[in-house]
Amino acid sequence: MCSSSIVLVKRVRFAPSPTGSLHVGNALSAVANRRLGDWMLLRIDDTDPARNVEGGEEAILRDLDWLGVRWDEGPTRQSERQDAYRAAAERIGTDRFEGTTLLRADGSATYQLASVVDDIDYGVTHVVRGNDHRPNEELHRRLHRALRSEPPEYVHHGLLLGDDGRKLSKRAEGATVAGLRDEGIPAQALRRYLDELDVPRHDVHYDLRRIRRLSTDAIAAMPDDELAAAAGAPLAAVPALRGARNLVDAREIARQIAQPERAPLPADARPTLERFRELRERANGDLDGEGARALVRELKAVRGDLKALRLALTGAERGAELASVVAALDRDETLRRIDAAL
Repeated sequence: MCSSSIVLVKRVRFAPSPTGSLHVGNALSAVANRRLGDWMLLRIDDTDPARNVEGGEEAILRDLDWLGVRWDEGPTRQSERQDAYRAAAERIGTDRFEGTTLLRADGSATYQLASVVDDIDYGVTHVVRGNDHRPNEELHRRLHRALRSEPPEYVHHGLLLGDDGRKLSKRAEGATVAGLRDEGIPAQALRRYLDELDVPRHDVHYDLRRIRRLSTDAIAAMPDDELAAAAGAPLAAVPALRGARNLVDAREIARQIAQPERAPLPADARPTLERFRELRERANGDLDGEGARALVRELKAVRGDLKALRLALTGAERGAELASVVAALDRDETLRRIDAAL
């Protein structure tokens, strides 16, 4: 006699409202659902027209794509499923359930009814969401039973808190996926932070500094071609970008290397530039990282003005490691910039 075991396929759903770019707390829910679920529905909870923002759904799709969160079905929209909700209310036999409005006066469903009907129709087995939804659990269980459905397993994770100890405001610094992306935080950094949080049982303080540290790590670990594309830089410039704090910094470094601005030089810069020109001309061909570092060390040994050299090559007083800039520029371009400065 052979025996077989039933493997439960975990079906989850991520259901944001189309109110613009994802709050990082919602992004935590999306990542947690994707990690837990074997199959995931993307559902747009747009039952409240007053909260919906033009372009809000598109912003959510862009954020999820950037984070690498994929779904198996959807996006479905609750605004397009009103007939199913009205039919469910008819089966229950009332527009109100235990004091809760299920259908508005215009016949449209409220979140409470729409959420449960969707979970039934799409076979959702696990609902993973923030602790702020915990008060809805018992009502949703009762609605499931009223519709002769077995309730899913509910998993409520902790919320992200701001410095004031309250739920992180969407207006707070770094509180939205779009805000972090605009700051130049790589997707890998935010995704790693959310993966580290996993499914927190309790509320946690949002650690933007941790995300920024992970940003530096992510840039250091990026494949050369990926970093070059993200910064709009040639492959030769990639070593100069490795120490950037974020992709905005990396793009600025790339700009300095590719299109430097003219900058005034100290009056006594000439000896340094002439010595550097001599050393660079002698080192025929392109320089690797070690060759460039050796050249900079030799210039430093004779007390050369490295700040003046950086200004001549990039037009900026600060930026990437000077040797990496020297390595990123070919010999002819380097000599052209030095001659122009002289």
